Amino acid sequence: MTSNLMRGETGEWEVVIGMEVHAQVTSRSKLFSGAATDFGAEPNSQVSLVDAAFPGMLPVINRECVRQAVKTGLGLRAQINPRSVFDRKNYFYADLPAGYQISQYLQPIVGHGKLTIDLPDGSSREIGITRLHLEQDAGKSLHDQHPSATFVDLNRAGVALMEIVSEPDMRSAEEAAAYLSKLRTILRYLGTCDGNMEEGSMRADVNVSVRRPGEKLGTRCEIKNVNSVRFVRQAIEYEARRQIDLIEGGGKVEQETRLFDTGRGVTRSMRSKEEAHDYRYFPDPDLLPLELSEDFIEEIRRELPELPDEKKARLVGELGLSAYDAGVLVADKESADFYEAVARGRDAKLAANWVTGDFFGALNRSGKGIAEFPVTAAKLGGLLDLIADGTVSNRLAKDIFEIMVETGKEAAAVVEEKGLKQVTDTGAIAAAIDQVLAANADKVNEYRSGKDKLFGFFVGQVMRAMGGKANPAALNELLKKKLAGN
Repeated sequence: MTSNLMRGETGEWEVVIGMEVHAQVTSRSKLFSGAATDFGAEPNSQVSLVDAAFPGMLPVINRECVRQAVKTGLGLRAQINPRSVFDRKNYFYADLPAGYQISQYLQPIVGHGKLTIDLPDGSSREIGITRLHLEQDAGKSLHDQHPSATFVDLNRAGVALMEIVSEPDMRSAEEAAAYLSKLRTILRYLGTCDGNMEEGSMRADVNVSVRRPGEKLGTRCEIKNVNSVRFVRQAIEYEARRQIDLIEGGGKVEQETRLFDTGRGVTRSMRSKEEAHDYRYFPDPDLLPLELSEDFIEEIRRELPELPDEKKARLVGELGLSAYDAGVLVADKESADFYEAVARGRDAKLAANWVTGDFFGALNRSGKGIAEFPVTAAKLGGLLDLIADGTVSNRLAKDIFEIMVETGKEAAAVVEEKGLKQVTDTGAIAAAIDQVLAANADKVNEYRSGKDKLFGFFVGQVMRAMGGKANPAALNELLKKKLAGN
């Protein structure tokens, strides 16, 4: 395992990172109202009287949002608290009509949990989860709609969020990126958040501090609302270096909230960091404590899907995949489902090679998702069947696959139309070998005098003469015999 320490002018520094991730709950309506949650709707078209904080309007808890929070907690191997309390978090801003946010503070719905991250060097680490609590989102202030006025869109006001708080267990930008990626993967497997950071349904507040190895924790700065894994990595690398340079230059890190400027790749000061007492938390008088029965929790536990770590272990243990290939495949639920459909009843390793290699390569180049890609799991499986029964060679299959990507046709249809069926007729292969050897008598003599590497040259020449359709095993066997003079 490589060291995570950063070097400064005066020695080595350890970076300490914790993260608060806001994940929008997958639900058709908001946390305390029946207003819709669809992304991209016309401004202020999905706002109830509760969301707009009209006098006398009372919040009503959304049962589905509670289920989703419990499900997420179970997926994070966390403690589910049978009793939790909603609090009012008081602050004043234009996009918060009530002047407070309904959140949870001292008694959250989910307590301590853990998440395992896999690192590029093959090692893994466990990151602690401090808590998960439910809260409502604020609206959105629009500063670019008018030269001298700010507009407010309340469509997001009241949308259910899960705030997932980690322990300060991460020690590098790489580990933080792995944590956020793994968390997003788990949420998508569970179906509790779509993880779409571009649309704002998942965003991270990153706490960064530095210290000398073994010393007490340094003063942290919080980088707000980072909306991609790549930007999380960049923000941490810049902020850690900024703090190290500041301390080594005789300065002092002030606890504050900062923003990451994605264009310049720097963090900049936003405001001094608030403490909990600044928000004057108190239990919301309109909401009773939330009490969950053991039956309710167990019912959700029974519905849990196979999660990434379990799926990876099964692909390695039962199907014989390498830990690396299994890790690549389970990193995205759609990819994992696609692979399992391709591999069902077929050679699991061959399927993994094709999915992680040619298929993912073509998919990335296309810019499409798996659902829109012309080569379905059934079509790729059909191509692997042709390799397995000897109809086409693995090399020829690559050409067929490219045609399938362009046309969306079945592999068998491409083989039939293009006349690409593998030649297994040993007579035809032998005749092609004879022609190649006769045309390259000088190289035959060199091969027989000890230049064994020329064997690959002869294979290539015969394959070219036969349009790549010669059965590789039959070709190798016949060629060896003829070069040996048999």
